[in-house]
Amino acid sequence: MRQLSKVETALLLLGGLLMAIGSGASIFFQSWAPYVFAPGALLFASIQMRQTYEGRNVTIRRLRRIVLISDVLFLLAGLMMLANQSNFLGMDFLLYIKYVHNNWIVILLVAAILQLYTSHRIAHELEKEAQ
Repeated sequence: MRQLSKVETALLLLGGLLMAIGSGASIFFQSWAPYVFAPGALLFASIQMRQTYEGRNVTIRRLRRIVLISDVLFLLAGLMMLANQSNFLGMDFLLYIKYVHNNWIVILLVAAILQLYTSHRIAHELEKEAQ
């Protein structure tokens, strides 16, 4: 795996922190929470997408694709969180309640589980590859 520079690592941590603050603030119904979460998700996903794997290990390549899917899910959760703030999608009220209202939590949960799984598996596979 390509190592991130110190600046990229700091930006990755900042994005993760902003995502945690934004999702935590939404529990307390803070109106500014989506505006903190969405840039954090964008920053986190963009830095993580820059990290590449140049090796031939099929398992790590598959895990990297799963990481990219979870990054897209983080971005989608940010968009859904913004749409939850106000119905800017112009949907009918019943469709809005059915498909948008607080469904960003499910998307965020799936993305977080995928990130947790892949981070441990990639570390294990890289360690195994180094030996």
